[in-house]
Amino acid sequence: MNASQAAVAAIRAELSRNARYDDESVVHPAWIRQRYECCFPGYRAARQAAVTAAWHEAGHAVAALAVGARFSSASIRHGARSEGRVHGITGGGEQAFVVDAAGQLAQRLRDWSLPGTDDELRAWLADWRGDGGDASRFRRAIRARSGADEVAAWRHTERLLTPLRPRIQLVARALLVHPRHLPCEVVTAIAGDCRPAQRPSRASSIVSSAAGSASSRAAGIGLPLRTERP
Repeated sequence: MNASQAAVAAIRAELSRNARYDDESVVHPAWIRQRYECCFPGYRAARQAAVTAAWHEAGHAVAALAVGARFSSASIRHGARSEGRVHGITGGGEQAFVVDAAGQLAQRLRDWSLPGTDDELRAWLADWRGDGGDASRFRRAIRARSGADEVAAWRHTERLLTPLRPRIQLVARALLVHPRHLPCEVVTAIAGDCRPAQRPSRASSIVSSAAGSASSRAAGIGLPLRTERP
């Protein structure tokens, strides 16, 4: 058994042991202490921040697997500039924008707070800025083709990832119980097959190839740093 196989076995055992508990109850103490010592006023706030980060990064990771992209690792380690990161993302082709939107979408899948009507979504998108570079990468990818529609691109991402919510939660919980980063092969083993049965045909009508933006994505994407101490 190699290191990745051992990590998968350990994570599965921990997830099984904690199956009855909610996400906040399974956060490894290392992730709580790291946030508490850095930025958050109490253990409860630190625990909640870790869960949010885990769903965000799990969204990016599962989306990458769903569109055929690759990455080196995923982590919810609190850093100087982010709450977590999916490192070294490459590929994804014309659906690379799905990976960029997936962090925010996964956070909203967690509590089913997705924007309802297109008007609500349009208003939310107008306020979506920063987010560790996710927002700007999403817009660059879909605007590569004249007339690209942000709402249509988001709805495409929503249709693709909503059925994968159980896999996103599984990867999020794996990130929470494991005190180190998860290599791509470990995430893949935990998540299982995330590819859709049939590649969505509308993607090519929404955006053009994102290959030109691969170099800007390779550094990784993740949840930006948030601090709560005054």
